[in-house]
Amino acid sequence: MAGIQDFVEYTEDFFGPQTVLASPVGSDQWDLVVTGTTPTATVGGINGELTLANSSATEVQNCCVYQSDVLNYDIDLLQRVEMRVKMTAAVGGVLDSATSFAFGVAGARNDAIDSIAQHALFRAIGSNAIVVESDDGTTDKDDVATGASFTSAVYKKFVIDFTGGKSNVKFYVDGVRVAQSTTFDMSGYASGVQPYFQIQKTSDANTDSFTVDYIKIVSKRA
Repeated sequence: MAGIQDFVEYTEDFFGPQTVLASPVGSDQWDLVVTGTTPTATVGGINGELTLANSSATEVQNCCVYQSDVLNYDIDLLQRVEMRVKMTAAVGGVLDSATSFAFGVAGARNDAIDSIAQHALFRAIGSNAIVVESDDGTTDKDDVATGASFTSAVYKKFVIDFTGGKSNVKFYVDGVRVAQSTTFDMSGYASGVQPYFQIQKTSDANTDSFTVDYIKIVSKRA
């Protein structure tokens, strides 16, 4: 019977009290990179949440929470990445056109999502529509429509499925496979990834945010 001897299961439920710090030390697992004066990443709340939020400053902002480019999860062993995420739009329930965010797994971080050489991510880019993308450094599938959308302040469950192998990565929203007509092939990459969450905006005063309730990563043991 398969069990802990066969699989690594990592779960982060973002319980407080906890502070996400730039250049973490000791046992801290989450690293913070911020561009701009006051975007925030906060941890806590009932049952634990991580919230990344723009501030009202009219400026370019970027707020990224990741694991210091320590790529613990070998893509050839990875099985499943599961997250529960909600978007909160500050005005009228619609994501501001200047705002975008991304969440999933990635290689070494970059402010520009499309410049991250390896990644499998869900994104929202200036609207409530959910898109997905993958890149292995060779094969790049950008901003593929899913037909699914966020409703402001309502959680959705997201899954990135590697059980069919890295040459056929699958994406699910609330249990429904999305973007099925696209093959997300990451077979050109043979190293590790890390969990990755990022919100950013161009120069704009909006205070949109997104919140991660939990992330669970399942991987085969080496």
